[in-house]
Amino acid sequence: MNRRRVARLFLACLYVAAGTLHLLNPEPFLKITPNWVVAAPLVIALTGIAEIAGALALVQPWWPRLRVLAGWSLAAYALFVWPANVNHLLMDMARPDHGLGWAYHGPRMIAQPILIWAALWSSGALERFER
Repeated sequence: MNRRRVARLFLACLYVAAGTLHLLNPEPFLKITPNWVVAAPLVIALTGIAEIAGALALVQPWWPRLRVLAGWSLAAYALFVWPANVNHLLMDMARPDHGLGWAYHGPRMIAQPILIWAALWSSGALERFER
């Protein structure tokens, strides 16, 4: 199995798990959603659905263009939810005990651009730029 396919499968598993959590247990996501997000419960549910749909599109073998669209979509998704992750970091580190601390938040902040790149690379979205 090639590296791109392995990365797609890994990302798909990650996004299906995250999407399922968004739908079945939205409370932790609601706690870290910035206050300016309107209709946060609906947004959390829709992001869960988007994660699952993106994951399925990323691993389907029939339509390469759909896979590329999924790569761009998941990359954009990871970029657009970054403010919630930053908000969580700021809220947590402001607590007297620093909440989960840098051991949790540091890797999480580093992982976001990696997830963006992995979605684009593994889907083939970057192939025209690699030539």
